Amino acid sequence: MPTANARAAHPSADRRLSTLVRHLLPSSPRTSPAAEAATATSADSSLQAFPTMASSSVFAAIQQGPEDPILGVTVAFNKDPSPVKVNLGVGAYRTEEGKPLVLNVVRRAEAMLIHNESRVKEYLPITGLAEFNKLSAKLIFGADSPAIQENRVATVQCLSGTGSLRVGGEFLARHYHERTIYIPNPTWGNHPKVFTLAGLTVRSYRYYDPATRGLDFQGLLEDLSSAPSGAIVLLHACAHNPTGVDPTVEQWEQIRQLMRSKALLPFFDSAYQGFASGSLDKDAQSVRMFVADGGELLMAQSYAKNMGLYGERVGALSIVCGSADVAGRVESQLKLVIRPMYSNPPLHGASIVATILKDSAMFDEWTMELKAMADRIISMRQQLFDALKSRGTPGDWSHIIKQIGMFTFTGLNSDQVAFMRQEFHIYMTSDGRISMAGLSSRTVPHLADAIDAAVTKLK
Repeated sequence: MPTANARAAHPSADRRLSTLVRHLLPSSPRTSPAAEAATATSADSSLQAFPTMASSSVFAAIQQGPEDPILGVTVAFNKDPSPVKVNLGVGAYRTEEGKPLVLNVVRRAEAMLIHNESRVKEYLPITGLAEFNKLSAKLIFGADSPAIQENRVATVQCLSGTGSLRVGGEFLARHYHERTIYIPNPTWGNHPKVFTLAGLTVRSYRYYDPATRGLDFQGLLEDLSSAPSGAIVLLHACAHNPTGVDPTVEQWEQIRQLMRSKALLPFFDSAYQGFASGSLDKDAQSVRMFVADGGELLMAQSYAKNMGLYGERVGALSIVCGSADVAGRVESQLKLVIRPMYSNPPLHGASIVATILKDSAMFDEWTMELKAMADRIISMRQQLFDALKSRGTPGDWSHIIKQIGMFTFTGLNSDQVAFMRQEFHIYMTSDGRISMAGLSSRTVPHLADAIDAAVTKLK
């Protein structure tokens, strides 16, 4: 701010300062040139008296928001100084040494992109990288899919699985006649928030049976039978989160028949293709059953888990339509959803995926690394089951090896979870979900000891 001496030497500085004061102070009347000098004289004290962010805020009444129930586990884990602490809350793969993994094939793809001097950093189209979209649809639906061959699929690149769900939800809220979506109980904690904010009404259908720690198939069928005709139904393509419980192929067929008979609209969430069983085709089987009957559906894909591209936020939304003409119009409306939301998606992650999927040698390398990750998780399931059995831990723990994918729904209650955190420094969500990918041969005995103590002392 100019000093008094500086303003005396430069009268124009006074005028500029008084103009600034008039703009800042509420209801300041217009002043004559003669009054400007007086205004400028008091400018220092006037500006100092004006409320600042340091003294007050228009946001002062805002309450502290709660930690995300899943990400908050990691926050608590990071604050714990214990050398034996174990984080089983995060949904990210870890090596046997407990370290994050960047796939070798991903590093190779990145190196190729970096050394390609013809690449530029221009904006992608609203729909994203065209090559990525085409390859993503083939990966989930199959290269020989009739829907792809008949150009009935509209695919747009989105911000991983969450972004794909949000764009799909907003599209349905604008253009679909039924604005109610049924989600499994339980489901990923972000699902109800995403769809509610997208403008849909969220209802639930029975899915998990705590008594058997398996699928409540009869309850599922009853609830979907009671759903209004045309309702949207969210389905986990494989490796259901958080339970790890999937329908059998025969049960999927019954679900498909029921949904098609009631004109229920499937919205698949595929976060773990290839990561659950180690087979890309097997993990896409449920989706392909629905595509094969010629009906319509939505599909949200993520490459966070199966390529380890967590922070790159790479995903796709595909809508299988009744005709190529409809698919074209659907894509045009998806653009109108995306443009005011984030304009267009990022380039780098999608380029990595496209580089791997289009090269047969790199694709084969990826599937080998993908199977190695899936196999390690399956091995952790077996080791934990064996450790609990050898300790004679009360209860039937066979669900650990029957469930599939990254997560296991242990059946532990919130008191037992709290006990294990306090006494053994083991961190998981309060519903008893653990990430098998966070375990190692070194930490399995510690977890087994904790579970044994928890179920023995706290019924």
